[in-house]
Amino acid sequence: MVPRARAARLSTVRPAPADVASADVAPGDVASRAPRSAALALVALFSAGYLPAYLLPTVVGRLVASFGLTVPQAGSVGSALLLASASAGLALAGRVRRYGPVRLARGAIGLLAVGGTLAALSTHLPQLLVGCLLTGLGAGTATAVAATGIAATADPQRGSALGLLTTSSVAGVLFLALPRLGAGHGWPFAAVAGWALLAGLTTGRLTVGPTAAAGLSAAGPAAVGTGGGGLPRKAAGCVLAGGLLLWSMGQNALWGISGQIGTARVGLDERTLGLVFAAALGGGLLGVAVASAVGPRFGRALPIGAGTAVIALCMVLAGGAGSVLPFAVGEVLWNTCYPLVLSHLIAVAAGLDPAGRWAVLAGAGSSLGVAAGPLTGAVLASAVGYPGTGLALGALLATVAVPLVLIARRRATAPTVRVFVPAQRTAAAQHRVTVPR
Repeated sequence: MVPRARAARLSTVRPAPADVASADVAPGDVASRAPRSAALALVALFSAGYLPAYLLPTVVGRLVASFGLTVPQAGSVGSALLLASASAGLALAGRVRRYGPVRLARGAIGLLAVGGTLAALSTHLPQLLVGCLLTGLGAGTATAVAATGIAATADPQRGSALGLLTTSSVAGVLFLALPRLGAGHGWPFAAVAGWALLAGLTTGRLTVGPTAAAGLSAAGPAAVGTGGGGLPRKAAGCVLAGGLLLWSMGQNALWGISGQIGTARVGLDERTLGLVFAAALGGGLLGVAVASAVGPRFGRALPIGAGTAVIALCMVLAGGAGSVLPFAVGEVLWNTCYPLVLSHLIAVAAGLDPAGRWAVLAGAGSSLGVAAGPLTGAVLASAVGYPGTGLALGALLATVAVPLVLIARRRATAPTVRVFVPAQRTAAAQHRVTVPR
């Protein structure tokens, strides 16, 4: 994570990729306008890529009702969607600049729109699976472009907080609206397709003006020469990516079956359950606001460690809940802490490689964990029940927090490279925001 500049003419600058859409900076007379415009596009793209994972509880529940699937079978469909997303992220790690961010972003929007529409209209399981796979590929591509953009910003945590804020807001509104629209499985997929099309209206803003590399060349080799070559800090990056895989898997395992816990164990109807989930995502908005306001003031290790410990306790509480109060408290507090911790993890990944490769790979690792989550939660629930699932997953999160905290502490002690840049570029860098459940 790069600290903010201490003076108007002194700034910490990330090595910029050669593609302006990745760096989100344009020199000269568009310096103040272009970063904000590109930031809007990346935030929209991020939210479109992450929305399917946020809607997973209602998707799994509706697939059980619409297609007569068991909970593990419906969880497998959700896992297939998210696995396709993770595969796209892995395939595109380090290749976003080569293929072009604008081209990839538009392709991602197309896949999300087509896949979501096909899944929404499906009446047979094979058709549903094809739609889910296309949706997943689009989501992973969108996330890869957004993650590459985040790593090139002066404040990746602030950018990720804005992306999470947008996604939580959209998902919260949908959890309130979907029960009123109907009970079919098509509505969540239609919402994904519709939001992707809205996000697609901004993709043209990813590229403006001359290349960022040209604009940064005045800052010297330190600012432009370290984006290529092999991956830096491989050991730390691998531990972070692997830890994020388990961290995300544990949370999405319980998130994917939260709808079943609320209906089967707590006895809530879909509207009441939607209110709980909307309140939970409202708590997520609070967490995002806190993360954005506080930034790195308390470092990275403390928020990651303490936040993950609270999440683990909430998972035990929600998994074992037999009434609405402990279930709602667990879900709301859990989702309040989730984006706060995730924004710090994103910042650590971005700091490992300013070219964005570890940000994409860590995001892909997280997506793999998210993909494995629904099936893992369904299998555990079938084997040990909902309370046992909450205990097992809470223990997993408490364990995986240890290496994540160690990487965050190690990264916090890494030296910072400062270079002199023109005041106009510094002002633009401090205001540009990009982004990556």
